[in-house]
Amino acid sequence: MAMKRAATSAIRAFSSSSPASSASAESKKIVGVFYKANEYASLNPNFVGSLEGALGIRDWLESQGHQYIVTDDKEGLDSELEKHIPDLHVLITTPFHPAYVTAERIKRAKNLQLLLTAGIGSDHIDLEAAAAAGLTVAEVTGSNVVSVAEDELMRILILVRNFLPGYHQVINGEWNVAAIAYRAYDLEGKTVGTVGAGRIGKLLLQRLKPFNCNLLYHDRLKMDPELEKQTGAKFEEDLDSLLSKCDVVVINTPLTEKTRGMFDKERIAKMKKGVLIVNNARGAIMDTQAVVDACSSGQIGGYSGDVWNPQPAPKDHPWRYMPNHAMTPHISGTTIDGQLRYAAGVKDMLDRYFKGEEFPPQNYIVKEGKLASQYL
Repeated sequence: MAMKRAATSAIRAFSSSSPASSASAESKKIVGVFYKANEYASLNPNFVGSLEGALGIRDWLESQGHQYIVTDDKEGLDSELEKHIPDLHVLITTPFHPAYVTAERIKRAKNLQLLLTAGIGSDHIDLEAAAAAGLTVAEVTGSNVVSVAEDELMRILILVRNFLPGYHQVINGEWNVAAIAYRAYDLEGKTVGTVGAGRIGKLLLQRLKPFNCNLLYHDRLKMDPELEKQTGAKFEEDLDSLLSKCDVVVINTPLTEKTRGMFDKERIAKMKKGVLIVNNARGAIMDTQAVVDACSSGQIGGYSGDVWNPQPAPKDHPWRYMPNHAMTPHISGTTIDGQLRYAAGVKDMLDRYFKGEEFPPQNYIVKEGKLASQYL
């Protein structure tokens, strides 16, 4: 349960936790970095993903004698996070307010044993440096896949139906049906492709099935034949072949060195003119300026997502001002339901860490110097 305490840039408490490989009953210093909820913190007792909620594990940790510090101040050498880097044992971060764990920070963190991501996606951590340092990196796999898949479906409909111009008309006291209808379509019969068919991609395909779309997917591995049959989705081994066929493209691949900047000017040019793109994966998968240029020229008919590069997005980020976008802050995976799931997952892993037990295998991103397959 979220604690009703005033937001501060650093809140101290006590807790019990340690990496699965080296559990110990001795007191540990655990630091969590979360977004600040301010006046919204007290409006929902289940708002545990915020600074004030601190994943709802404060009392549990305090009862076991561990130090627990949470902050939203994460950038720069003078940040609150930086003060605790030298002697923390566990760092909990989140994709929604990412604390960038660089090789330099890892080098200064002499006591660090465990890096936990409250949610899914650990690309804000230098995973190679973590592996070289012998650290364990884990996330709460599956915790918010439903949240993100539902959000993607919503964004597809928002773009296909040209929803936002109509909403803005109402806000501005206007009424011009033609200005909306000339580029509003039905989703039925359209070709929708997902680049990546992991947990989120599969859930999206299942949710799209009732809309009677033509479904395609591209991934390193083919889906189970039974799921292919259930969804009607067809595998496209060649990415560019998939892109050339799609009216709507959804990005569902992790950010790796291979996928960074994958959608550049040349690749976007291979897509259908007027293609609609939804990206809730990672902003850096896209070439920022290439997206702006393609939205301006009409090559991209609409772009929606909640991920930016960097995050939080600066006020002058060009995606804020490009035409035909439906961008939001990074919110898709931090619904209240998602927060409760990833808070429970973090608590479970901390408990296992303290007891010297293994984590669920799917949660490991770095273990014993090796990276999970999706990050290779």
